[in-house]
Formats: sequence, C-alpha cells, structure tokens
Amino acid sequence: MNKSLMQSIKKAEGFSGTVYKCTQGFDTIGYGTKLPITKKGAELLAQLRLDEKIERLHKKLDWLDEQPQTVKEILYDMAYQMGVTKIMAFKKTLAYIKDKDYTNAAKEMLDSGWANQTPKRAKRLSKMMSKV
Repeated sequence: MNKSLMQSIKKAEGFSGTVYKCTQGFDTIGYGTKLPITKKGAELLAQLRLDEKIERLHKKLDWLDEQPQTVKEILYDMAYQMGVTKIMAFKKTLAYIKDKDYTNAAKEMLDSGWANQTPKRAKRLSKMMSKV
C-alpha cells in the first residue's frame, strides 16, 4: 500500500473513535468509514483488534509462549471479548495456567462475573481448558 496516499487520506478525513455524521449526514467512524460496514470490513477490524490483544497479552504474560496452543487461544478469545486489563484480574486462573494446572484454571474461570455475564462462552472455554 502507498504510505503517502494513506497519510493524505488520514489527514483529509481526520480521525474519530466514535460515530459522527459526515458532511453528507451518514454515520461515520474512524477515518471516514461509512456505517454500516461490510462483513469483510468487520472481519478486517476484528483481526486487527485480535492482533493487538495478542500482542498486549504476550507483553503482560512472559510465560505465555510456553503454553499449549489451545491455552493461548482460550486466553486470546477472552482478551478479545473483555480486554487484556480485565484478564489480568483473573489472578488465580492465570496462576493455575502458569503452573500448568489446567483443571483448576478451568474451574476458576467459571468463578467470575465474566462467567455469569456470558455463561455459554465461559463454559465452552472452561471445558476446552479442562481438556488440555
């Protein structure tokens, strides 16, 4: 991609992290992205968000590289949903994972507000953790 073109577009459009009305009255976000977005656009944004969460999670958990891929993917899924800061509050769960005690980590995952708010997702991820 042409970097100078992108810089020019970004400068002309300006950035907004919240929805605003463009000069034509359309709901818009980011650098002039008209809403609603396409499925492909949403997938690209989701991938970028996931990549950012994975990078931040690895910076916070220096032992994460040593974990099985399934465990990493469970934590990535949780980070995507609730953010890295909130995952860091799962101190007992993370301690169990660090010690490779996946059975207790799975149980501890379900002892949370997150599990109460999104029980199907929490149970699915906890079940995956218990099978590692």
